[in-house]
Amino acid sequence: MSTIFSLFMVLIIIACVLLVIIVMVQNPKGGGLSATFGGSSAQFGVQRTNDFMEKATWVLAIIIVSLIFLSVVLTAKPSVQIKDVNAPEKKEAKAPAQSAPQAPVQKPTATK
Repeated sequence: MSTIFSLFMVLIIIACVLLVIIVMVQNPKGGGLSATFGGSSAQFGVQRTNDFMEKATWVLAIIIVSLIFLSVVLTAKPSVQIKDVNAPEKKEAKAPAQSAPQAPVQKPTATK
């Protein structure tokens, strides 16, 4: 494996772990981290925490997808050459087809 591929893999794994942590901290019913730290009396703080968690989730998801695309583009090894459609094709010279063998032709001899 190349160094750049290993670097991308490490970055993708770190982003995935962070995304899992952020998703696990969220509570789908509006609780989660915001209910733990904000309590029920600080409604403004709850909204801010929910906004941060949602933005962090989207940002990490975009980072993961971007890193995957970059790793594919930068570490790909092309194995098939693509023909240029506009380039003229090279035509191979075909050998003429052989016909049936002919009998040897005799030269007339000079007579005196």
